[in-house]
Amino acid sequence: MAPAARAAGVLTVSDRAAAGERADVSGPALAEGLEALGWDVSRREVVPDDRSRIAGVLRDWADEVELALVLTTGGTGLAPRDVTPEATRDVAEREAPGIAEALRAAALEVTPHGMLSRGAAVVRGTTLIVNLPGSPKAVVEGLAVLAPVLDHAVALVSGSAASRHHHRSPTS
Repeated sequence: MAPAARAAGVLTVSDRAAAGERADVSGPALAEGLEALGWDVSRREVVPDDRSRIAGVLRDWADEVELALVLTTGGTGLAPRDVTPEATRDVAEREAPGIAEALRAAALEVTPHGMLSRGAAVVRGTTLIVNLPGSPKAVVEGLAVLAPVLDHAVALVSGSAASRHHHRSPTS
């Protein structure tokens, strides 16, 4: 079964939100932003800052649910419990460092704290997975950075853009 072209998931990583101690604000903001861009957010979940739990959801959504896009929010900083990038790399088949670099560069234009984000962007199968910080403001700003390239990136990952995308050989 091929993944739905515009099917997305939003994974919130937060000990306090997972425990019901605070509301998840970033996940809904991210889902709303994706839906405004025409994505069908068919999966949403909140998990604690637990590397194996995060990786398990990412694997399931990529391999079983076959989402085209998974965006995470939270767990990308320097605190000891911030393990989202490690969990994301645990499931990665390939990295997409330009995406993570662009997100950090844009965040740095807004705040010096932007350089403290360790978010990753990876590919697993036909799923693009991108980590965003945990604040609602950072999620909205990050999605604005991603928006111009999301459709093309997902098409490339799924292979549907391969027939339209021609590489020139060094001898051409």
